[in-house]
Amino acid sequence: MSIALSATSYRQYFVDQDDTVPEKIVVQRDSPRGLHFRRAGPRQRVYFESDDVHACIVTCGGLCPGLNTVIREIGGYRGFYARNTIQLTPKSVNDIHKRGGTVLGTSRGGHDTLKIVDNIQDRGINQVYIIGGDGTQKGAAAIFEEIRRRRLKVSVAGIPKTIDNDIAVIDKSFGFDTAVEEAQRAINAAHVEAGSVENGIGVVKLMGRYSGFIAMYATLASRDVDCCLIPESPFYLEGKGGLFEYMEKQLKENGHMVIVVAEGAGQDLIAESMRSMNHEDASGNKLLLDVGLWLSQRIKNYFTSRQKMVINLKYIDPTYMIRAIPSNASDNVSCTLLAQCAVHGAMAGYTGFTVGLRVTETRNTVVITDRMWARLLSSTNQPSFLSSKDIEEANMMVEEEQPKQTVDEEKSMENGST
Repeated sequence: MSIALSATSYRQYFVDQDDTVPEKIVVQRDSPRGLHFRRAGPRQRVYFESDDVHACIVTCGGLCPGLNTVIREIGGYRGFYARNTIQLTPKSVNDIHKRGGTVLGTSRGGHDTLKIVDNIQDRGINQVYIIGGDGTQKGAAAIFEEIRRRRLKVSVAGIPKTIDNDIAVIDKSFGFDTAVEEAQRAINAAHVEAGSVENGIGVVKLMGRYSGFIAMYATLASRDVDCCLIPESPFYLEGKGGLFEYMEKQLKENGHMVIVVAEGAGQDLIAESMRSMNHEDASGNKLLLDVGLWLSQRIKNYFTSRQKMVINLKYIDPTYMIRAIPSNASDNVSCTLLAQCAVHGAMAGYTGFTVGLRVTETRNTVVITDRMWARLLSSTNQPSFLSSKDIEEANMMVEEEQPKQTVDEEKSMENGST
């Protein structure tokens, strides 16, 4: 009897292979079924025997809090064929989650699908875990396709990584909570500096190339920010209702103010000679010049030359301080779940998949007609800086996001996909 109870208790932790998670949580009664995803978790039946597993892990792109936690729980692309591998053992990864960065090293670019798969084949690797952002996951898809073309028994699992929280497929990425928490230090410093002098202005630039989630959440958490500028919400500097008019009002009423700006904000306002819109880094990301420095200089020029007002502006860019720190408790838990789910999927024979705590279909961006952005505007009391055309375009984008009536097709080595 005790043996039977034990077996039943053990089985309850397994995920049924038919379990799915809907993309849309909030739906109406007559809504279509919509897009569903396989539920992550341990399967009772596995494809690989643990003793036969020869796995590799690669980290690509920029640093992000939590990378070492993911590596620890699993046990740049150039590493595939540069022969600079690191042997991972339970002892060697025991406390790496307490350190920032990645113990494996990282790089941008260097992707050669044929060379990578040749190396995977030569080394007898049968599980590949790829940790990286948008470009990295596209590379992972190419690796999967080449492995499938060669009919190799290799599982490829992608673990999305972006501190900006902007990658498609998942709602929240690891490292984001840590980034928001650490950004408070920079905002607090800017607030102290600005509040200590007459007409003090603190400008803080935070990460957010395409999406302003870090800036938005850090602003909401701080309550010391008077204006938040993000890529999704256009703004203008001069004229009625512009940023400068709002700043004049704040300085006259309060004597100081704090501005938080995401790195991708206001790119259309930067003079052509100052931006690099047509240039990309090795990962294919658009190169941006420092909007924080540009905005700070424009503010100084406006108030000193036009308004004849003496201001004291301090500019803070905590980017590299934020991305290099260890992950906090919340992100450590998220990293653990992601890594374990990736291993569960690979061990069950799934391949060509990405793990995520929740899912979205397209690049994750702030919806400026949504309630969260409205809460921010209420918190800062800043104007929206939006024209009627901007609002109309934002509403059209929301209306176009209709749920699809297809179910994703997970690839499994058990059904001959590889």
